Amino acid sequence: MSITVRYFAGARAAAGVPDERVALPEGGTVDDVLALVTARHGAALSRVLHASSLLLDEVAVRDRSLRPHANATLDVLPPFAGG
Repeated sequence: MSITVRYFAGARAAAGVPDERVALPEGGTVDDVLALVTARHGAALSRVLHASSLLLDEVAVRDRSLRPHANATLDVLPPFAGG
């Protein structure tokens, strides 16, 4: 199955792409998705992921062992500054 990962702000800069499709084995988790994109994009993205909030189909992810469904969308939202 595959899901779409969308990157925002610093996550987009670290990944070098605004979004991408990720192939995830059946039974894969949000943590598995994060491991796959970290392997693909390296340490800079890994650092951003540790500080980021995640939305799975527009719902906040509190448990990274959650299993996304096929064609889900995972948004990576790093901390934002401003006022």
